[in-house]
Amino acid sequence: MKDRKVDILNLWKRISTTDDCKAFETLFYLLNTPLIKFCMMYIHQNEAAEEIVSDVFVKCWINRKNLADIQNLDTYLFVAVKNQSLNYLKKYSNIHLVQIEDTNELKFVNTFNPQEAFEKKELVFKMEQSIEALPQQCRIIFRLIKEDGLKYKEVAEILDISPRTVQTQLFRAVKKLSISLSDYLTPAHSSKSNEALLNIVLLLSLIKLFFLGL
Repeated sequence: MKDRKVDILNLWKRISTTDDCKAFETLFYLLNTPLIKFCMMYIHQNEAAEEIVSDVFVKCWINRKNLADIQNLDTYLFVAVKNQSLNYLKKYSNIHLVQIEDTNELKFVNTFNPQEAFEKKELVFKMEQSIEALPQQCRIIFRLIKEDGLKYKEVAEILDISPRTVQTQLFRAVKKLSISLSDYLTPAHSSKSNEALLNIVLLLSLIKLFFLGL
């Protein structure tokens, strides 16, 4: 296990520092099957699992420079796949099997609301812009914790900094995002559902900051 960790670390250093495509190909074949099997534990659909893992690898390659300091890439990838799997399940949770009133007939009903989806997409786009505008360390820490679900200690180990620094940087990230998005979410520019969604997002971030990450 230790040798495997070393091999993955060496591969990742070559990928993130010299853009070594051959090393990335080796990494892909080393972890692709285990990640797909892990993804299948959540979604039970092989084709979808393959797509999720493929997307994770693509994002990993695109963001290789920002993720250069990661020491446990396999852990990072498994966590990313887990979160993508949960997002996949959430995405398709609009389809429900319901019983038609006064009959025994069952019918699939899509509870998807186009207006709510548009407002959410608009807010997510604005939030993504705000995240990208964060200072580099704040941005990396926010994404690792908020988007990829890592704990303070895991992020501290990945970036080789103290848990206290992680906590401080995350607090700064959340504060900057709240300021940035508060300008967007004014009565003249947003609906109540948008504002409620933002409050939920920021509240979850603060809960993670003060409780889950300790």
